[in-house]
Amino acid sequence: MQQNLFLENRETDQENKKTVNVASIPQRSLFRYPGGKTWFVPTFRKWLKSKHKKPSLLIEPFAGGGIISLTAIFENMADKALLVELDEQVAAVWQSLVDGHANWLINKILNFELNLNNLSSELNKSHSDVRNKAFQTILKNRTYHGGILAAGSGLVKYGENGKGLLSRWYPLTLAKRIKAINYIKNKLLFLQGDGMDVMSKYSPKSDVAYFIDPPYTAGGKRAGARLYRHYDIDHEHLFALCKTLKGDFILTYDNAEEVKALAYKYGFKAKPISMKNTHHAEMTELVIGKDLSWL
Repeated sequence: MQQNLFLENRETDQENKKTVNVASIPQRSLFRYPGGKTWFVPTFRKWLKSKHKKPSLLIEPFAGGGIISLTAIFENMADKALLVELDEQVAAVWQSLVDGHANWLINKILNFELNLNNLSSELNKSHSDVRNKAFQTILKNRTYHGGILAAGSGLVKYGENGKGLLSRWYPLTLAKRIKAINYIKNKLLFLQGDGMDVMSKYSPKSDVAYFIDPPYTAGGKRAGARLYRHYDIDHEHLFALCKTLKGDFILTYDNAEEVKALAYKYGFKAKPISMKNTHHAEMTELVIGKDLSWL
């Protein structure tokens, strides 16, 4: 029976082996996010367009850079999006955006002269207000190696084309993205907290869709532990929770045997899809859901 875990369709299998050119996808997130899902946007579009009715709410319980929720709202594929994030640094950015601090952030970014002295001074400050925390987080994300905010990360040394700290600091681009997000902020909701608790709360609602991209720590994988501050999740509990959802969902996961076994155990379909990691090496991840006939 386990061979039915992966859908038998040679044509779509070949299609899913094509690696997405990320440069062709609208860049809407403020974050350089490790494990970000910009490459997944075409597949996400395909999933939502396969539905008979637009979801009243899209929930992204492990929001991170939030590219999927932003895409859904900018392209009118869901009425509203709820982003949930546990990390207080990342949460500060989303909270600032939905609370109406966009113009303050834009001015702060445009007027900040990025050099080692100014950066060190700003990062050594202890802020209690959400908008200053947000600015500090954006600075870290743009100047830390790989955009990694977890403990142990540090400033880039050489950066892209040897530009060092300035390698990923594009004030005008960031300002433009913040302005665009501010335009659709009334359709964005944000909660700082445990994404699985939020999933449980909304589980009886059939008009809710979920895009679930947890830290990849199943099967002994340690990438999540290196990349994220909050990486330790109960994968079995997540799959059991997905079984209770009345609305549709898709999970993205590391292509690991433990994950395949969990999908099979809970009666879900799973299928590999091609992607490129941050080092441009071609890899596969798993897409998991109740029905993958659209893929």
